[in-house]
Amino acid sequence: MGNPLDDIAIPELETTIDRVVERSLAMDFRWDWPCGVAFYGIGQAWRATGKIAYMEKLAAWVDEYLDLGLPPFMINAMAMGHCLIDLAEATGDEKYLRLIERKIDYLKKDARRFSGGILQHTVSASDDFPGQAWADTLFMAALFMLRAGVRYGDRTLVQDALFQFTSHEELLQDPKTDLYFHAWDDRTKSHLSGQRWARANAWAAYTMASALGQINYLYPEFMAIDGSLRDQLASLARLQTEAGLWRTILDDPSSYEETSASAGIGAAMVLYGHPLHARSAARAYSGLLANIDSKGGVRNVSAGTAVMVTAEDYRRVPRKRLQGWGQGLALAFLSALLSRAKALKRTET
Repeated sequence: MGNPLDDIAIPELETTIDRVVERSLAMDFRWDWPCGVAFYGIGQAWRATGKIAYMEKLAAWVDEYLDLGLPPFMINAMAMGHCLIDLAEATGDEKYLRLIERKIDYLKKDARRFSGGILQHTVSASDDFPGQAWADTLFMAALFMLRAGVRYGDRTLVQDALFQFTSHEELLQDPKTDLYFHAWDDRTKSHLSGQRWARANAWAAYTMASALGQINYLYPEFMAIDGSLRDQLASLARLQTEAGLWRTILDDPSSYEETSASAGIGAAMVLYGHPLHARSAARAYSGLLANIDSKGGVRNVSAGTAVMVTAEDYRRVPRKRLQGWGQGLALAFLSALLSRAKALKRTET
């Protein structure tokens, strides 16, 4: 029967990516994490398709916001650093490099930390969640730190990023299920409500898979990240629904299927490349396509979600509106599939 991912057509991927990019660029974002995730996805789409028009439109948006002035820095908004790396590469404009340097300086000197240097998750300039580590931080800050550190030769930044990955793994991965909890509270030494929330697992899986593509086994942290991801994906593959998606609480059959997490998990499976996950990733692709409307809007994406008090609170988070993280994680998945398909085509010619 072969690998089912080999049957995914390049034209379909390219057309779908184009629709999702255009719909994402039509959304009125603020300089914050929803925008950061959406624009990360557009950067991945540019890398996969080679369409410089995506980056030209992205540059126009960013430049307008820079003229208006940026809000105070926080961990969530570090996600905007991803598109700055892409814009700096695509345009060669040094203003993006200068802003990257400002964000790195914040992370090194001013970002709140606990327990020997673990980044505390913040959603504003305030002390939002004292002593809390969230899986979200791996995408918003740790992956940005790793990308910037590798690209600009900052080994100290690379080591800090890898420390964030291994520390969050120690705090958040459940040794019984190999799934990730949403958060850890260092003051109470607990996972708070203790839910295995799907998007938290997507943040963890996707960023770990991306990290492995930027470092090699000569880094001692490589095997720690690889082992965590290997075991997590094995558990996730067994929790996929018939529709090819994952539920917003992964191990709760009464919770709804959620698209952004499903896209992130599917993308992680493609990047990690385990052959036994190919069928699961192909099913996730079908599930994602069923949730993309004719204009490129990604549907059934849960709204912004704090660490909720109960499982019922997670189940009640609405999924009516388009969200930047839904657009961005969908683009990350589609772009990973397109890059894989193009690489396969090159080997056949």
